[in-house]
Amino acid sequence: MIIKPRTRGFICTTAHPIGCAAQVQEQIDYIQARPAVQGPRNVLVIGASAGYGLAARIAAAFGANANTVGVYRPSEGKPGRTASAGWYNSAAFERAALAAGLKSFSVTGDAFSAETKAKAVEVIRRELGQVDLVVYSVASARRTDPETGETYNSVLKPLGGAYTNKTVNFHTGEVSMVTLEPGSEQDVKETVAVMGGDDWQLWIDALRAGGVLADNATTISYSYIGSRITQPIYREGTIGQAKDHLEATAKRLNGQLGETGGRAFVTVSKALVTQSSSAIPVVPLYISALYKVMKEKGIHEGCIEQTYRLFAERLYAGGDVPVDEEGRIRIDDWEMRPDVQDEVARLWEEVTTDSIAQLTDLEGYRKEFFQLFGFETDGVDYEADVDPIVDVPNVN
Repeated sequence: MIIKPRTRGFICTTAHPIGCAAQVQEQIDYIQARPAVQGPRNVLVIGASAGYGLAARIAAAFGANANTVGVYRPSEGKPGRTASAGWYNSAAFERAALAAGLKSFSVTGDAFSAETKAKAVEVIRRELGQVDLVVYSVASARRTDPETGETYNSVLKPLGGAYTNKTVNFHTGEVSMVTLEPGSEQDVKETVAVMGGDDWQLWIDALRAGGVLADNATTISYSYIGSRITQPIYREGTIGQAKDHLEATAKRLNGQLGETGGRAFVTVSKALVTQSSSAIPVVPLYISALYKVMKEKGIHEGCIEQTYRLFAERLYAGGDVPVDEEGRIRIDDWEMRPDVQDEVARLWEEVTTDSIAQLTDLEGYRKEFFQLFGFETDGVDYEADVDPIVDVPNVN
């Protein structure tokens, strides 16, 4: 079939296998062009098919020569219907890792379920013995508690009152005002249940109980703080409550793992184009302005650049890991530079529908959005007939 992008709101319902594979290879090439990382040997990535999870798997495998197990949802293609971008990304990664002589395995299923955890433990025990790095990078809007069976839904809402600010339809470039109504206590509870640290803790508990977590293991998860522009909807909203819970979980895990030489961190990353961020009002416009400023200053990074810096300059640089006063690793440091934030704030005040093309990098935002699904990738013939069915080696 000839695969074209089909969008519905902030998601694309199709993905291109050749484009996804090309982008995975670009990330591999980036890592291989840099000095090797004296890092982990065996790595589990939970939420491994896209974004920071995929970048962490690539950096570990091709930067530190590590064996990896990736956990993600099954979403293979069928005749006349494409797989997810994550499925194609994972297939490309697995093929490249195997060609490089690395052990690489996929565990597909609901990361929140006890069954998927048990399956991952068994694969690690059988194939690797133990893991010394666990990356938790799950992004989901819904979670079913494996113990109670209750299903929770996360929401993106401010707290304490309605919030009004600019936003953009990144497909059309129309800048408008949006008002978001405040979340309730129930909204906070459900968002924390989905996006907080409970499942991260359950994964570490399962790995320890199964005897497959090395004594000196490191585990990381991801958070975001952001600028004054986005904080009311993000860090000070329902999702911010979930991130507070995640960071509290990191401190608890750090104490638990520290008894055997292990450690746990939350990594605060920069704002990037992801399926999740595209769904948050205000954020796409902020990212478009941020990209313009950071690109002009020569300090723009994507997931793979951020992850390499995390591994090479933070986690595996030797000595104590540099953290902030809350114990968090900060690789959002370039985004949060005063000169960057001051310029973004200036652009924010001026931007309108008429001026957005000149004042921001909306075109770069749009391109990266479609690249999430394998489109708009250099060197790919999008008029060619391709098979949407792609097998992933070593799927469990």
